[in-house]
Amino acid sequence: MTQTALPGAPIIIAGAGIGGLSAALALNQAGFPVHLVEKAPDIQEVGAGLQLSPNACAVLDLLGVLDSVRQAAFQPERIRIRSGTTGKDLAAVPLGRDARDRYGYPYLVVHRADLQNALLSQAEKNPGIDIRLGASLTRPEQTPSGSILCHVESLHGDDMLEGRALIAADGVWSRLRPYVRKKSGARFTGQTAYRATLPADGLPPHMLRDTGLWMGPNAHVVHYPIKAGRELNVIVLIKEDWQEESWSGRADRTTVMQALSGWYGELRDLVERPDHWLKWALCGVPASGGWTNGPIALLGDAAHAMLPFAAQGAAMAIEDAAVLAQCLADGTANVSRALKAYEAARKERVRKVQDLAARNASIYHMSGPLALARNTAMRMMGPHRMAAQMAWVYGWKPPKAAARPPLT
Repeated sequence: MTQTALPGAPIIIAGAGIGGLSAALALNQAGFPVHLVEKAPDIQEVGAGLQLSPNACAVLDLLGVLDSVRQAAFQPERIRIRSGTTGKDLAAVPLGRDARDRYGYPYLVVHRADLQNALLSQAEKNPGIDIRLGASLTRPEQTPSGSILCHVESLHGDDMLEGRALIAADGVWSRLRPYVRKKSGARFTGQTAYRATLPADGLPPHMLRDTGLWMGPNAHVVHYPIKAGRELNVIVLIKEDWQEESWSGRADRTTVMQALSGWYGELRDLVERPDHWLKWALCGVPASGGWTNGPIALLGDAAHAMLPFAAQGAAMAIEDAAVLAQCLADGTANVSRALKAYEAARKERVRKVQDLAARNASIYHMSGPLALARNTAMRMMGPHRMAAQMAWVYGWKPPKAAARPPLT
C-alpha cells in the first residue's frame, strides 16, 4: 500500500508492542507522520503464542501484514473442548474453512514474536514512521496551542517531541495512564498463567491440528501449534494467590503438575514434557475507566488489559488501532474530540469482551454439580451453536473494510 505523511505535527506513540506497532501503521496509512517510542533497546518476544481471530485478521489485512503473518502462523481446524479430569470431549468450535467462509478471514494461531516482527518490518519500510528504541516518554504537557509536548529520556541524552496527540500503548503497567485516569493501577485478577513451548515431533497428531481447551476445577489448559506447526504452545491457567515480588518469573514442572493432580493422563503426559516453565500474574485494567484526556489517549492493555479466557487481548488492541486512525483522520481539526470519538466507538465493545473473558474464567474452572451442568449444556449445543456464540466478536470489521473483497 502507498503511504504518504501529511505535513504538520506528528502523532507520538509510546510502546512498540502489538498495539503500538498496529497503531503506527494504521495512523501512517491515514496520512499522519508518527514517532514510535519504545523503552526497550530492542524489540523482543514477550510471551509465546497468541490467537488471532478473524476480527484481528481483518485489520492485519488492511495494514498489509496478514500475508507475512500467515506464513509463520497455523490455522487450526477447530477448538476441541475436553474435560480435564476424564478426557472426554465436551464440545467443538469449528474454525479452519468454516471461519474463513463465515467471516471472510481466517482464525490463526501464531508465535507472538512472528506477529510483532511482521508489524515491525512493515513499519520500518515506511519513512513516515520514526522508531526510537531505548527511550522513555515522560512528563507529557499540553501546550497553549493544544499540541502535546513529551520529554524523551534515553542513554543518548534527553530530547523533546511535540505532536498533535500522544497514544499510550505502553501496556498493562503503563507509566502514562496516570495522565488519563486518577485510579490508574492494574490489579491482580487471582489467576496465574504458566507457559511452555514444545517441539512438535512425537506429539499426538490431533494436537497439531486443533486448538485444545481442557477444563477442570480451578484450572484450565490451552494448547495450539505455532511456528507454522513446528512447535506447540502450552498454557496452564490456575486460580491461585501470587506470592512473588515481581509479576513474572520462572516455574518448575513440579508446580504445574501439582496443580493438575488427578487430571487426565494424556494431558498430564503433555504437561510433564517441559522441564521449565515461565509464569506470570494475570493483571487487569477495567475498560470502564477513562481512555482519553485532551490530546492523550490509551490503547490496548494500557486501556483495558483483560484475562486471556476469550483469546481477545491482542485482537482488541489491533481493533483499537484501526478505529483510532479512522477517528483521527475524520477529526483532524479537533484532536481531543476525535480521541473522544475513538473512546466512544471502542469502550462498550471492549467492556463486553472483557466481561466475556471474566465469565469464561468462572465457567472453565467449575467443579462438582456446576461442572456437570456446564458439560451437559455444551454437549447439547453442538458445534454450530457454539460457533454462533462468538459471531459478535469474530464478525467485527474495521472502518471502511466492508468495501474490500474478503480473502479466498
